[in-house]
Amino acid sequence: MQINHSFIRRSIALIGISLALLAASAQAADITIVSSGGFAPALKALAPEFEKATGHTVHSAWGPSMGDTVNAIPKRLSRGESIDVVVMVGSALDDLLAQGKLQADSKVILARSKIAMAVRSGAAKPDISTVEALKKTLLNAKSIAYSDSASGVYLSTVLFPRLGIADQIKGKAKMIPADPVGAVVARGDFEIGFQQRSELAHVTGVDVVGLIPEEVQEVTLYSAAVVTNAKQAEAGRAFIKFLASPQAAAVINETGLEAATK
Repeated sequence: MQINHSFIRRSIALIGISLALLAASAQAADITIVSSGGFAPALKALAPEFEKATGHTVHSAWGPSMGDTVNAIPKRLSRGESIDVVVMVGSALDDLLAQGKLQADSKVILARSKIAMAVRSGAAKPDISTVEALKKTLLNAKSIAYSDSASGVYLSTVLFPRLGIADQIKGKAKMIPADPVGAVVARGDFEIGFQQRSELAHVTGVDVVGLIPEEVQEVTLYSAAVVTNAKQAEAGRAFIKFLASPQAAAVINETGLEAATK
């Protein structure tokens, strides 16, 4: 899947009026955002437009929604990093809400995401159009990579056992911590890789074969919220409102996600 950058430019050109409303009587602020990788392409496209119209500055960082890697969003919050807004998998965000680490009334669902499979650019594209074809592809693959975030947890704990192949592929299927799945597939370290479509779509050196079948698909919700001790809570809320606007939806959809406003 190739991102249509001209389409994105046309789409974000329509956002000016809404952003002008957000900017009204607001002082410029430095906002620190930490996002999981699935929403990163949309955030990278939209943040500059928000900055241009409001005068705020967005400082973006990336990390998994869950897991034990040093950049995982829960780990960042636990060690007291100064963060204003998080964008992450909804279920993981809800855990942080329950712990009191996020402002409860600030949560907004931004997008839906689905799992796709990729191969190295130019490689043969195995059939995953049906559940049986997917199962056959997994059994025949020499090596399988999957993420250490929501999609990978689903694959390893739900899908592989459901297909009855967990033991058969155990030695060749590996969760990839911290590194994008697309990157290890592009290097040729793994034959096939699974991750959110939005995370695979922009990786140079891979071809996205397609989404896994609907019967076994797992839809992930991406949500945003303001951190409880945020230094720029008001500006953070304005940024979340912008990300959830109908005008931003076209850009979000173009990155491989489905905007929640759809």
